[in-house]
Amino acid sequence: MMKIKTPKTLKAKRALDKRAPKLVENAKKTLILHGTKTSYVLNAVLAQIFHLKKGLAVKFSRKNENIRPFESSGETSLEFFSLKTDCSFFVFGSHSKKRPNNLILGRMYDHHIYDLVEVGVENFNPIESFKYDKKIAPRQGSKPFFAFIGENFESVDELKHLKEVLLDHFRGEIVENLNLTGVDRAFVCTAISSTTVSFKHCAIRLKKSGTSIPRIELIEVGPSMDLVVRRHRLPNEAVKKQAMKAAPTQPRKIKNVSRDEVKGKIGKIYMPDQQVGGLALSNNIKGLKRERREGKTKDKRDDHDPSKKMRTEESQ
Repeated sequence: MMKIKTPKTLKAKRALDKRAPKLVENAKKTLILHGTKTSYVLNAVLAQIFHLKKGLAVKFSRKNENIRPFESSGETSLEFFSLKTDCSFFVFGSHSKKRPNNLILGRMYDHHIYDLVEVGVENFNPIESFKYDKKIAPRQGSKPFFAFIGENFESVDELKHLKEVLLDHFRGEIVENLNLTGVDRAFVCTAISSTTVSFKHCAIRLKKSGTSIPRIELIEVGPSMDLVVRRHRLPNEAVKKQAMKAAPTQPRKIKNVSRDEVKGKIGKIYMPDQQVGGLALSNNIKGLKRERREGKTKDKRDDHDPSKKMRTEESQ
């Protein structure tokens, strides 16, 4: 049996409340880490992903020997780090002769691995290799546009899965309203083949078009790379059904209960006619018993008082 500890301080209680399930979820964070062996290209890719998700990412710099996401024995450490850092996504980098510049993108549900996509990185170009006006550089935390070009994203299962994972990793915080002037970046993903996707990060420049809708110009600011899909693992159907369960949008209506802005919660109850006038009152009442008891004790005192006896004889 696991011991459940209750928070002893208000700070610990606030931290647990922040991690508790909510109807409107917090912005999801990404855990970035690598295995025992990496390459110069892979280290640069992980650093660039951390830069793109700055503010919503946690990066580990130490090597991790026991993490193998596609093996059942190598998930424990990764799930522990996810629980410790409260991260819902992860990016794991490794390098070997069989799989060079290997990148694994994954999602978590209840701090357990939900699904995985393994890609190989090719033709990587960092941000420093692009020359552009620094005034148009995307701001940290801004919402991006996504463009998926190619019919393979709808017909090939691997690319369809990769599309969902990329959307979840880079879309940022979910908002209801969006100011057009605050959108300053776009991710362009082009399906080159059934296994290869060109991933590019571009800045958005709004220019006059003579109408109310501005003309959009894309300027590549990096990073850019080709992602070659190697392996992927879809979620279990039972876990997927549980993860996709949504809370009801409207509260359940309760009979005879309403809410008011001033009075708050107001309830109506049904009271039948009590017919109090026709009820027969009983003599067996505590109040009457007490009065009788007090009267009897008063009579006994009068019998023992001789002065009162003399007064009653004189009056007679």
